[in-house]
Amino acid sequence: MARSKGHSRSRKADDHASSEGSSATIRQAVTLPVDLDDPNLYINRELSWLQFNHRVLEEALDNRHPLLERVKFLAIFANNLDEFFMIRVAGLRWQLAMGAQERSADGMTPDQQLAAIRRDVLPELETVSEYWRTVLIPQLKDAGIKVQDYADLKRNQRRVLREYFERELFPALTPLAFDPGHPFPHISNLSMNLAVVARDPKKGERFARIKVPGTFPRLLRIPSEEASTDYGSLGLAKAASNRFVWIEQVVAANLDMLFPGLEVLAAYPFRVTRDADQDLEEDEAADLLAAVEHGVGMRHFGSPVRLEIASDTPDRIRDILTSNLELAPYQVYSVTGLIGASDLMQFTAMDRPDLKDAPFVPSAPPILKTEDIFAAIRRRPRVLYHPYDSFAPVVEFLHQAARDPAVIAIKQVLYRVGANSPVVAELMEARERGKQVAVLVELKARFDEENNIEWARALDQAGIHVVYGFVGLKTHAKLLLVVRRERDGIVRYVHLGTGNYNESTARVYADLGYFTCDPAVGADASDLFNALTGYSRNDAYRTLIVAPGRMRDEIVNRIERERQRHLSEGDGRLAFKLNALVDKACIQALYMASAAGVSIDLQVRGVCCLRPGIPGLSESIRVTSVVGRFLEHARMYYFHNGGDEELLIGSADLMPRNLYRRVEVLFPVKDSLSREHLREILQVHLRDTGQARILLPNGSYERRQPGSGEAPLDSQAWMIAHRGSWHEER
Repeated sequence: MARSKGHSRSRKADDHASSEGSSATIRQAVTLPVDLDDPNLYINRELSWLQFNHRVLEEALDNRHPLLERVKFLAIFANNLDEFFMIRVAGLRWQLAMGAQERSADGMTPDQQLAAIRRDVLPELETVSEYWRTVLIPQLKDAGIKVQDYADLKRNQRRVLREYFERELFPALTPLAFDPGHPFPHISNLSMNLAVVARDPKKGERFARIKVPGTFPRLLRIPSEEASTDYGSLGLAKAASNRFVWIEQVVAANLDMLFPGLEVLAAYPFRVTRDADQDLEEDEAADLLAAVEHGVGMRHFGSPVRLEIASDTPDRIRDILTSNLELAPYQVYSVTGLIGASDLMQFTAMDRPDLKDAPFVPSAPPILKTEDIFAAIRRRPRVLYHPYDSFAPVVEFLHQAARDPAVIAIKQVLYRVGANSPVVAELMEARERGKQVAVLVELKARFDEENNIEWARALDQAGIHVVYGFVGLKTHAKLLLVVRRERDGIVRYVHLGTGNYNESTARVYADLGYFTCDPAVGADASDLFNALTGYSRNDAYRTLIVAPGRMRDEIVNRIERERQRHLSEGDGRLAFKLNALVDKACIQALYMASAAGVSIDLQVRGVCCLRPGIPGLSESIRVTSVVGRFLEHARMYYFHNGGDEELLIGSADLMPRNLYRRVEVLFPVKDSLSREHLREILQVHLRDTGQARILLPNGSYERRQPGSGEAPLDSQAWMIAHRGSWHEER
């Protein structure tokens, strides 16, 4: 069933609230110059996320990138913002509606956060529209890609588009009137709409809404002046050059066909964003798959949280929309020009390599070239770093396992799976060949629920044991176990990683993978799968660090170990690379370590609530963020430990949701060669002066500059140039 929003939303109302504990005991014995609960020590989570998205926008504005890459970054910025409103802003709105006044760790109430979000977002929307209009459109035109307004088209082009409208668009459009006899229509989430004003000769001015169907491309190709009219929807795409017009303008220009006998006065585009965080009361659901499926369907009916409207929309039309959608004025965003910039992603499909990043071929590590991948793993553990390394060895691992008579079982966690997944195909093949195959499919992977539901059903129909995980938790661990009968007995081969088993995202997400047949890791993997598929309350493992359970304590205790070591020996050193740092207990442990003088480097791609540079508290903490061609997604935790180095990698960021509300796995890399390779990867990223930004004490970021006489170091470009070097035998 779809949620009653009570306990799940209140549980995550403040991402800091549940993270007290581990550091409290430690700090009792530590004298610090400040109170660690002082709100001034923390950066607001929501505003930190907006800073991250601002860094994405900066990439769109950076003319060092090829033209279509800048368009892509602009689309990513807009898509990120859509999801932010659907989830984070919706959550704050719900708190406000419930009268919640619980403050975030930085001391802000929900209404204060909503006001601050609006202050930050409004100027960025103006930047996007202005940059699109004054920079990208002219540069696209110079490159032979023309985006035109319908009013600027030549008569023959308008004629052909009108015929296309009549043949293809008209049957899909449904004008919905709003008057005493017609209720206000439902506006679905993120759909493009037109608010139409027409004059009836008998009844006067009328209002109607038209939804622009999302089954058509947002940007329609404009036919050439010589184009024949004898073609259908596919022919339109083939008949035109690289000239485009917005579909809503085509619809607006031909509304007379939809309102015969009326005079169409105007049409104003608008877009509604709805609450899409459809949590479930899982403990009340008899069938979790059906419950998730229902919740996804309800996403289009969530409460409105944002109205985007053309800036020239008259007040009376704005009032009709806001009053019927029950929106407050601060939820309305007037946009000059571009609404729904996420649709610009359409341009990335164009075959224009001259306007994109130069392609590169991922390395094919030796593990892929061997006829026996199991023998290669037995020789030594193997590290993969995607996308610089090919994802093919992971598929090959499953391919060989599915066909190897010695393999008796395969177990895997799937969080986000791509379309036409070779991973799923190999699992099905393994079952066809008589292997025992068990798969945990996480149905609640946000915005991938529908895809995962389809895969869960397909796997189940193939005879594979399919489970959906724990009630109340998401299973986010990246884990694959192959059980093989060998001469000396059963051997367990394990692949663990930081990213999903998705060959598509493995081309654009920077993630780590690790193959091993270490008996302790294999035994832990078996125990964890038994907990995932059966009944177990085990939270103590030989090697793996598993959440929820001891993960936060294990991290905090290691930070404290480094502090104690520095106090006695002066050589404390920590270096973390992760996606987000939000957990208050972990932040406080880092503050205490820094106050003792431990050298700390944090590379946090997204949200960072720790405030560096506080005198006497966080002066030895340096925080950077890398936003570039690939999405930095790897998690690495390095502890110098007096020279007895420990390096953890895995699926978990330091956020309450990862530590308390998800099944996550971190694991130590024990073999010295793999650890050396990973340390090299980590250090290159920490030295980045080409794409890195430095977090300032006030919560803003500035570009990191190379030292005097030094050339900029772009860590991602360095990885492309040196891909595969960590596979060399040393």
